[in-house]
Amino acid sequence: MYNRPKLDIPKTPFEKAADLIGAIVFISWIGYLVYAWGQLPDQVPGHYDGAGQVDRWGTKWELIILPIIAALLIPLMAFLEKHPEWHNYMNLNESNIEFQYKNSRLLLNIMKNEILLFLAYISFNMIRVTLGKAESLGAAFLPVFIGILFGTMIFFVVRSLRKK
Repeated sequence: MYNRPKLDIPKTPFEKAADLIGAIVFISWIGYLVYAWGQLPDQVPGHYDGAGQVDRWGTKWELIILPIIAALLIPLMAFLEKHPEWHNYMNLNESNIEFQYKNSRLLLNIMKNEILLFLAYISFNMIRVTLGKAESLGAAFLPVFIGILFGTMIFFVVRSLRKK
């Protein structure tokens, strides 16, 4: 693929903590879904519009779609974290290779866990709306979600470009 060296760089305590928090969130999410399952009617929010309002209702079986997406996405991103030599770089050289690998790996780690948190929040909110404990996802959700994901990407790309 690329002729970049594979470096053995151990995960930082921050990356390990983020993964642990992500695992706790995922397990809690599944536990809450199992706990609430019996209380849920057949119809649950199936989709939200850009303003966070429910614009489609579906069966409660649709609640398992987001955990399935997370269960597939998280290991894929974790696998890519382990192979920073496969990532694209603009200014990779011998003096910055370790920093660039760590930076790229940390970007993936943070985005993986951000996405997990957002998916869990959406699922949690779907259950709350169904049970009448909330009315919508909230108008701020979409801009916050996009802002955090793009903010994370921009931060790490700028950080990478500065380390020539």
